Amino acid sequence: MTKTAITFDSAGITLAGHLYLPDTAAAGPRPAVVVGHPGTSVKEQTAGLYASLLAERGFVTLAFDAAYQGESGGEPRGLEDPAHRVEDIKAAVSYLTTRSEVDAERIGALGICASGGYVLPATASDLRIKAVGTVSAVDVARQFRLGADGTQDPAVFGAMLAAAAQARTAEARGERPPVLTLFPETAEQAGELGGEHAVEGFDYYRTPRAQHPRAAGFFTWPSIDKMATFDAFASVPLIGPRPLLMIAGTRAVTSWMSVEALQRATGPKRLHWIEGASHVDLYDRKQYVDPAVETLAEFFTQHLAAAE
Repeated sequence: MTKTAITFDSAGITLAGHLYLPDTAAAGPRPAVVVGHPGTSVKEQTAGLYASLLAERGFVTLAFDAAYQGESGGEPRGLEDPAHRVEDIKAAVSYLTTRSEVDAERIGALGICASGGYVLPATASDLRIKAVGTVSAVDVARQFRLGADGTQDPAVFGAMLAAAAQARTAEARGERPPVLTLFPETAEQAGELGGEHAVEGFDYYRTPRAQHPRAAGFFTWPSIDKMATFDAFASVPLIGPRPLLMIAGTRAVTSWMSVEALQRATGPKRLHWIEGASHVDLYDRKQYVDPAVETLAEFFTQHLAAAE
């Protein structure tokens, strides 16, 4: 497997990506998979891990940094714009269609965490994506409105919208608005704010386990009001008759979102459970990632097969 740094355009913003090519011989162009990263993450973290493992199994894969994040362009830094995140996935598909190594009729998409939400409307509206998979899928709008477990007091999101409004006013007046920092200083503080799920996120993003200097760990406040009306699941019925595979851990507090999304699917669909895994375990824990990748490889092999 060979990794190459590449760039491509997404609605006028230059995105940075890593293209993974299998080293084994092939009779012709290969199937390919676009891999999207979680919110505030970068291509060098879990997206790159899944992309490399799928490349080892014969797929051309592309992991990339979303606009406004990582090595990609766009200002302000740290903006999470759901509409542009969907556009980024389509732009990545467009890039793959230009590669001689890729069969443009056999392109799939994989989203992890927040990208697990974004790949759904991207696939629904882009017929070039022939099969779609998710791991620990999250609709960021639902997560911020309802909490990771779906039980958050509505007042919490109301306060966040108020802060977003204040940030927009401050910026209009020429002031530098604050940002929404997603991780506190310690794991203990994370636990006080968000329980075990928050501690696991801290352990992944803020320790040597997976810490990366370009994973910012914050959103601009206007990201919140951009998320407010987004619905990653509304267009799921349009994915059919193309197939949908969603993978979730049995311990993941976010798994209810995969269940909800799958209920809306009209084509071939499957929810595959990874026993004992939490949401974040599926980012990099080998005992959980390996069976997830095997399931994804089987899925994409079946549904991105060459026409006879």
